[in-house]
Amino acid sequence: MQVAASIFKAYDIRGIVPSTLTEAVAEALGLAFGTVAMRQGERTVAVGRDGRLSGPSLSAALIRGLVATGVEVIDVGLATTPMTYFAANTLCSSGIQVTGSHNPKDYNGFKMVLGGRAIYGEDIQELRRIIEAESHQLADGGSVRQVDVLQAYTDRIVGDVKLARPMKIVVDCGNGVAGASAPALFRALGCEVIELFSEVDGNFPNHHPDPSKPENLQDVMRTLRETDAELGLAFDGDGDRLGIVTKEGNNIYPDRQMILFAQDVLSRVPGGNIIFDVKCSQRLAPAIEAAGGVAHIYKTGHSLIKARMKELDSPLGGEMSGHIFFKERWFGFDDGSYAGARLLEILSRSPNASDMLNALPTSFSTPELNVACAEGEPHAVVEKLVALAQFDAPAKISTIDGVRVDWPDGFGLIRASNTTPVLVLRFEGHTPEALHRIEAAMLALLLQAKPDAVVGASAH
Repeated sequence: MQVAASIFKAYDIRGIVPSTLTEAVAEALGLAFGTVAMRQGERTVAVGRDGRLSGPSLSAALIRGLVATGVEVIDVGLATTPMTYFAANTLCSSGIQVTGSHNPKDYNGFKMVLGGRAIYGEDIQELRRIIEAESHQLADGGSVRQVDVLQAYTDRIVGDVKLARPMKIVVDCGNGVAGASAPALFRALGCEVIELFSEVDGNFPNHHPDPSKPENLQDVMRTLRETDAELGLAFDGDGDRLGIVTKEGNNIYPDRQMILFAQDVLSRVPGGNIIFDVKCSQRLAPAIEAAGGVAHIYKTGHSLIKARMKELDSPLGGEMSGHIFFKERWFGFDDGSYAGARLLEILSRSPNASDMLNALPTSFSTPELNVACAEGEPHAVVEKLVALAQFDAPAKISTIDGVRVDWPDGFGLIRASNTTPVLVLRFEGHTPEALHRIEAAMLALLLQAKPDAVVGASAH
């Protein structure tokens, strides 16, 4: 079978409907995944889908493929990615979410868990090879049953998370699939909720569901100004990432959220290994260590962080992109609603949520910046950067994922994206002067490796 190689990304499968992603591709993926699952003794697979317009047809095709290999499918229907992960932790140990995440509306794709672990890299390429060679194996005994996991999911969170006082919050779901579950969940926790764009609509008529972009938080900020709500929560298209806005309109980035989460988790898991990606603030590791934890910096990528957490028996992990992974009291997968609930539990202990958030250590930093490249070029540029990178002490160079250089007063990062043909840049300084100096030093290095580099804003 002919299939576009470009849709097989590092952590998931993602393409444009119908040019690179069709029902035929979805069915072929079901056949391939089902074949691998059955080989590993995984007879049951949960399938969910987000609110994209192509979701129902792609999900139906995927399920057809799975059933043809003898798999018992638990169809959880319209659900956030975390709700499908929840099904794959409580009803079975494998699952596929049909989702385009935060991509434009004509995209869709698949996030996959097999035998309790998120599959990525070579595992995804193996599925591609089975699809191309049509080397899947058919078997009898496949079936489908519909299961609604919303109540069990909600009950599990409400039974675990307790707020010290009621809170009034703004919840913006951006017409993504979290709109069908998040507002009701936060009410069940005892919050008064002002809802924005909860109607699930794959056209995304109000703003794009990506809270990592400041322009998508304007409605939350306006509502916080106009009402007596004390905090804003915003979710991405499939509900696995969270954005947080204070009463004054400050965006609390995930690496600062992680300081709060780490302090809380480490109060119950002293000495715990806390994992975060290379894009995170230099302020995070010292805060983890001050709270009695062990800080581990690692490669970017939700599947990679989850795998590293298993290796180190970590109670908490997080990424600058907004994926937060709680193993302590939860299942270790990324879930925007659950992260929001844990945040409110912490903030409800204080009379003023904004004061608590604004007191978190901060720096001067750029948002995520991108340099567009030709397909296949970013990793080649990074190899050149690794060879060229020479900075005098006290600078420390890390090449775990791209080139990150830490100075006593800030850091610079240049890495290759694993999902799109771009270089990802981020710079931070403890003062504006440090930020400018570090940015200039890193851009000078970049221009040695790629003289035609043009830095632009990130386009997730």
